[in-house]
Amino acid sequence: MPSDAIRAALIRRLRISSAIADEDIKEIEALPISVRQYPAERAVVRDGERATDCVLIADGFCARSKTIASGKRQILSLHIPGEIPDLMSLFLHVMDHDLSTLTPATLGFISHETLQKLHRRRPVVAEMFWRDTLIDAAMFREWIVNVGQRPAPARLVHVMIELRERLRIVGRVDGASFEMPLTQEQIGEALGITAVHANRVIRQLREEGIVELNRGRVTVLDERRFLELADFDGRYLHQSPAL
Repeated sequence: MPSDAIRAALIRRLRISSAIADEDIKEIEALPISVRQYPAERAVVRDGERATDCVLIADGFCARSKTIASGKRQILSLHIPGEIPDLMSLFLHVMDHDLSTLTPATLGFISHETLQKLHRRRPVVAEMFWRDTLIDAAMFREWIVNVGQRPAPARLVHVMIELRERLRIVGRVDGASFEMPLTQEQIGEALGITAVHANRVIRQLREEGIVELNRGRVTVLDERRFLELADFDGRYLHQSPAL
């Protein structure tokens, strides 16, 4: 994938949540980006490392996670094309979590120095990236509530709906179906349950005719019950400059 297509993915997503002027678009289009291919389940930046670039996902899925001393891992967030999941590394110099690929991925690397110069030169662009980071924080808050307060079936459906709404704005939802390339073990790590429990929840949702997850793809079988079970309010995604 050429670097201009990667920039286009970023601009398309930024347009959803921020009002962006033509002059700022030109500045983003001029960013030098180094494109690299990563296999699935490969660390991009590790906990404790000093990052020198920010990572723009052009294709594929990534996840942020923390691993405790016992080796157990908690997936903290999922990330899709057009997102920069490590903008905080511009100012937090040592990573406090892992960023890794879930699937084979095309990633664009933008140096911190380049982004810092852009922010100083174009304060409105800096504000857009700051807003992006704030939206990221809003999503963290919702994930905490989800893992801490909802029963496991609602927990899983909530993650599914969030992912669907984010994929929709980048044109990656096909009718009632969309990609969610997580193994049962990874679902358990995202929801704070075991892989065995995750398997039971997936089977329950399928048997109740609500949603089916098969080979990394979600198909919604009953939209009304799907929404009701999740108790989903998408305001926290701020998918409009007015929100």
